[in-house]
Amino acid sequence: MTISAEHYDELVSIRHHIHENPELSGQEFQTTAFLKQYLEELDIQVLDTGLKTGLVAQLGQGKPVIALRADIDALPILENTGLAFASKNDGVMHACGHDLHQTTLLGAAKILKNREAELQGTVKLIFQHAEEIHIGADEIIATGVLSDVQAVLGYHNMPTLPVGQIGIREKGIMAAVDQFFVTVKGVGSHAAYPHEGVDSIVATTAIISSLQQLVSRNIDPQHAVVVSVTHMVAGNTWNVLPDDAIFEGTIRTFDTADRALAKKRFYDVTENVAKAYGVTAEIDWIVGPNVTYNNPELSAFLFEKTSAWHDDVVIPEASNAGEDFATYVEQIPGVFAFIGSNAPGSPGLHFSDMVLKDETIPVAVDYYVNNAFALLEKLRKG
Repeated sequence: MTISAEHYDELVSIRHHIHENPELSGQEFQTTAFLKQYLEELDIQVLDTGLKTGLVAQLGQGKPVIALRADIDALPILENTGLAFASKNDGVMHACGHDLHQTTLLGAAKILKNREAELQGTVKLIFQHAEEIHIGADEIIATGVLSDVQAVLGYHNMPTLPVGQIGIREKGIMAAVDQFFVTVKGVGSHAAYPHEGVDSIVATTAIISSLQQLVSRNIDPQHAVVVSVTHMVAGNTWNVLPDDAIFEGTIRTFDTADRALAKKRFYDVTENVAKAYGVTAEIDWIVGPNVTYNNPELSAFLFEKTSAWHDDVVIPEASNAGEDFATYVEQIPGVFAFIGSNAPGSPGLHFSDMVLKDETIPVAVDYYVNNAFALLEKLRKG
């Protein structure tokens, strides 16, 4: 391990502070100020990006140039962990572990600064805002501060994996994300006289039921595709059939052809079932991140290098969750890993009772530090 007992205690304190003070996507003002102050106290240069939240810092000099990334935003979830350091912001929670991510990148920053003379190249530190709404990576790339980066490294904690287990796999590790929002337009009426209207609720439930067959009857069973309707709203009272109903949700895919087919069949099913029920369906389709794609050569290299210093490195199953780290690796060769943060059977990401263990911190810090040196060495050698 590269982390001392004193440094570990400091990082545990930092993580608990961040966990207590979560901020939603695009609103990470106090978080950003805290990160900036910590980095500047280490005499690490914070770059001028013009962004309102999130930041990019750098240390070392010259080429090659790599980047290490962590995300910093929280979710609109009411925390139900009972932790002594639970969220102080009602309805906002670090239920995806971004508190752990940013803490461990701060830990890596401190170690890399202490070893800056050993760095043969430049390391950029990305503390990214707005990951949960899939715009932060795009906004950081648009600043141009990553234009010279030759490789990028990141990870996501996994509370359903044993603490400290590191998972690295080639190619797709997290799914492409699409989001849909559908407005079903009928004609409202008195609940006692449904024949005088066109029932948007019956039509909506029929559409949702039909969408459950989209995967099973259209997609190769060997391929991973998920269609989930997650939210439906209709009506305001017990005795009135509403004019409209809405529902929304997401589709997750790993294959480009499956993604296109799923979208086409979604439109076909939704519009044709709506027609059969005499309503119209307006579909708003929101394209999210593509597949988080790990560069095969770099993945194999880092799997070998990581296995040399850590005794629990595996090839993990891909996750149907999405990540806008995908946006970086569309332009820069990169590797995104999973690091276990609790135990099998624990509540997973986005659960209100999800608990991450502080013992994950040293492994995640080492993941950043050791692989930063490994990447710089590989890039120097070409």
